[in-house]
Amino acid sequence: MKHYATVTVIGRDKTGVIARITAFLFAQKANIEALEEQVTRGQFSMTLQASWLAKALDRPAVEAGFESLGAELGMQVRARFTSAQQRQRGGILVSKEPHCLEGLIKAFKNKTLPADAAVVISNHRVLEPLANKAGLPFHYLSWEDRGEGEKEAVRILDEHQVDFVMLARFMKILSPQFVWHYKNKIINIHPSLLPSFPGAQAYRQAYEHGVKIAGVTAHFVDMHLDEGPIIAQSSFTVKPSMTLPQIIAAGQKLETSTLVKAVSLYLSKRLDVHWGTVREV
Repeated sequence: MKHYATVTVIGRDKTGVIARITAFLFAQKANIEALEEQVTRGQFSMTLQASWLAKALDRPAVEAGFESLGAELGMQVRARFTSAQQRQRGGILVSKEPHCLEGLIKAFKNKTLPADAAVVISNHRVLEPLANKAGLPFHYLSWEDRGEGEKEAVRILDEHQVDFVMLARFMKILSPQFVWHYKNKIINIHPSLLPSFPGAQAYRQAYEHGVKIAGVTAHFVDMHLDEGPIIAQSSFTVKPSMTLPQIIAAGQKLETSTLVKAVSLYLSKRLDVHWGTVREV
């Protein structure tokens, strides 16, 4: 049996960061299975997948070592540990609209999704009763200061040992730093057939452009708003007589099912992101 960890390193770029991290993991008898890094405007971000044979992992030593390295480098260095037998735990971010949260709760409850819902985080209190009814911890964050909001969200997700994140109509833009904490592990549902009509008014844009086919897109979140690798899409025909509220209602019926489908595909471990495109493997 193997143990796995996703290591994220975020901070101001400096020489030797990759060497320091990989040398430490080598000393801790880890096997490095994948590594991705980038530097944007002086900001260094790295995600690394490491594995250990069961008896080779000294988790306290690894965690203490990363804490020490983070202090020395002046960077955020984190590791999320999992094992092949461990069920995935998902965090749900929401704002005010209930339909996607309701659908996810139902899918987790009836085991359509082979994972556990761990926590609900929101920038409003509107959906707190829904989370409470489902027995899910609910955390309200004002998000007036994005940096502080994201920092607290990461802390809460870590506290609940979250492996992946679902944006169930969460109406806030996430920073690249937050996204790198969960590289290819944040799944969003967007109300249009991307790449058309990004942004918060997608249904209105579709209505104003007189499109004949509209729909929704579930995708991994990346550094660019509404441009992440596409996992699943659904569409419906726009009849000439349909009003904007009718288009919105038709789209919302698909949002939940498409988000659940995307999460199911993710959990099936049959997805690979290659050069910005999602492939089933």
